[in-house]
Parts: sequence; structure tokens; C-alpha cells
Amino acid sequence: MKVLRQFSLFLFCHYFLSSLPAQSLYFPPAGMNWETIDPISELDWCQDNLDTLQAFLGERDSKAFIILKGGKIAVEWYYDSFTKDSLWYWASAGKSLTSTLVGIAQQEGYLDLDDPSSGYLGTGWTNCDPLEEEKITVRHQLTMTSGLDDGLGDVDCTDPECLECLAEPGTRWAYHNAPYTLLDGVISGATGIPINQYFSSRIGNKIGAFGLYIKVGYNNVFFSRARDMARFGLLIQGKGAWDGTPVLSDTNYYNLMVNTSQDINKSYGYLWWLNGKGQHMLPGFQIKFNQNLIPTAPDDLFAALGKNDQKVYIVPSQDLVVIRMGNSAGPILPALSGFDSQLWTLMNELPCTSSTALPDDTASLLLMPNPAHNTTWIQGLPNGATWVLRNLLGGTARQGQTSEVNLECLVPGSYFLTVYPEGAAPITRIVQVR
Repeated sequence: MKVLRQFSLFLFCHYFLSSLPAQSLYFPPAGMNWETIDPISELDWCQDNLDTLQAFLGERDSKAFIILKGGKIAVEWYYDSFTKDSLWYWASAGKSLTSTLVGIAQQEGYLDLDDPSSGYLGTGWTNCDPLEEEKITVRHQLTMTSGLDDGLGDVDCTDPECLECLAEPGTRWAYHNAPYTLLDGVISGATGIPINQYFSSRIGNKIGAFGLYIKVGYNNVFFSRARDMARFGLLIQGKGAWDGTPVLSDTNYYNLMVNTSQDINKSYGYLWWLNGKGQHMLPGFQIKFNQNLIPTAPDDLFAALGKNDQKVYIVPSQDLVVIRMGNSAGPILPALSGFDSQLWTLMNELPCTSSTALPDDTASLLLMPNPAHNTTWIQGLPNGATWVLRNLLGGTARQGQTSEVNLECLVPGSYFLTVYPEGAAPITRIVQVR
């Protein structure tokens, strides 16, 4: 009987616990009041490792850094004269915000992703043949598969003469800024509402965030405070709902937005970057790298990535939103950079009792320094591995087996260093030679 009672109690407890709803996110009220969580006493993060992370971010010219755990602020650091009230630009991290606005416009019936973009931008928005232009849809703009030529000079230029058809829409992925920028015109053309007013009414006012698109050259660049960026990240972590209020309520669109959107670059959704896909492409290159976007980060991470290392990382499995604003932490790149892997190496080390291994054996393979002048060193080079350094045309510039890579006499620019571990897949990193 005692065993029977214990078994019945076990079944009851199992049923009760399994029937409880998942732990809900905390959503801060409008204003500056935001609940915090102590990273040391409540999360068991180590002070020494927090100090190391804070110093690393300061050395890398950061302005603001925020970690949300379950929606509560676990870390909030500002550097130099930057404060909670300081405004900063999102650069291409604003692409992910625009993608969210497109989804809202579709759920409100203003547009359809499979409509020709010319229906909202007007005919002649490109320099293509009218029949070719008609094939470009809103979905192609969202997925960077417009087929427009990104090699004509200024990738930001939105004038029709800058937009020539190169490939059939949907057959070529290229990180082309101009077609993305014109999505703001798609939203305004479809809704009849200026982009800033549409953001404020559909997102900003609902989540308590301030922000503004400002025209900078051809680009519409979004500016906000760091906490506003964190609010947006929390909205997306909440799958488009804010404290029970639907904002992006189209679950089908949300799921498509944060998952692979096409077969060419598996690490790209609707203007969101995706980790854990085992293959990715980079802006400016028609090359596929057979590894995760950020090898040191959790596989389920997805991110809004902007020039000069503006970052919004979302990690559902760890209940995290991570924000970084600042100047470039290294080489000036339009989205992904070496900073991402270096940051997540330090993020993995925050828990004092964590036994979590890096996602794979290659995750700690880093090039230091990078960019470099005469020499860079391969940190984490597997025993017995060889490597080859190639230029952008595929020509071999250097090769070896030691961790030292001699860069003397090389023409400054970008190179690909591929490591060949014994019995494992090759690993490629980008080297910036000064």
C-alpha cells in the first residue's frame, strides 16, 4: 500500500507540474521602471567572468550592453559618456524591425508578400525590363533574393538607374541594401502612413519604445535608446505579443520570419540572421560557408545584426535577449563580424557552475589579432590540423600546420583561412589584412 500511495503521489505531482503553464516573460511598463534580476545571487553567474566581459566590451568601443533574462535586466552597462537616455543608430539591425512592420502591414490586409513590389513602389522603380521588374515581389525584398545586381557600385543607391536585374528573382541571395531600404516605401505605399508614424502606432506605443527613422544618404536609419532596442528584442522573444497584447499576431509570418526563408542562405530569414543551420553566406560574397553563423553561440540564437556591431541577439532556450550598441569592435563589416563569436565565448563562461560545452569542437577557433598586419595566430587549432589562406579569387596565399600565420607582404584586404582538422569538416574564418 505504501508503494501504491507513493506511486499515486508521483503521478499526481507529475500531472500537476506538467499542467502548469510555461514561465511567463516579464514585460516592463512604459517609462524607465524595469525590474532587475541579480546575476550573481539569482543566476549564479561569476563576478570575475562578468568583470572580464565588461572589460572586453569596453576595450571594443561599446556604448551600451544589456542582458535580459526572462525579460528582467540582468546586466546593463554604459561606457564613456553614454547613458540610458543616449540615442544611437541601429544600422542594419533595423532591417529586422522593418521586417516586423511588413508582417504587421500584411496582417492588417494592406499588402501581400507575393504581390509585385511595383504595386506599392510604382512601375519603373528599377532599371529592369518592365516584365522582369514585375517578377520581383515583397517576399524577394524580405529574403534578399530580388535578383538585382549588388555589384554595380553603391549598394545603398535606390535610384532606378542603380537597380539592374542580374538573376531571376528567388535564385540568388545577395545582401543588397537598396531593395531592403525600399521596403519602407512598400509599407508607406501600401498603408498610406509614413514609416515613423506606422512604427509608433503599431509597435512603439504598444511596447513603450521610442525610436525614429532618419534619412542618411539613401538609407532610412533607425535611432533609439538601448532600452528601446531591448524592448523590441523582448517583443520578438515573446513571439510578437507584449504582455498579452498582440502586436505581430500573424503566427505564420512570425515563424517564417525567424526561420530559413529560402534554400540559398540557410542562415537568413525575413531580414533576421539565424544560427545553428550548418551553413551561411556573408554580405558581399557569393560563397557558402559550411558552418554555423556564430559557432560559439547557442544553435537556436537568431539576431538582428548591424554595421559597426549593433546587435540584438535572442536565445529562446536560455530565455535571453542581448543588446549591444557602439562603434565597430573590429573590422568595419555590414552585419556579422568576429566580435560575435568572441562575445559568445565570454557569454558561455558567465555561469559559475555551468558544464555546458561549446556547440562543437571548432567553436573556440579564433584568429587573434584580426585585423592583423604581419602575423595572426589561430587560437584553438586542433592537433594535426592543416590550414590554407586564400584570397578572394581562391588563390593560395599561405598554408601551414602551426598556429602562426605569416601575413607579411600580402596585399591589404579580406582573405579566407580554412582549417582542415583530421577526420572533421573544414572550418573557414575571414582574415582582415591591414
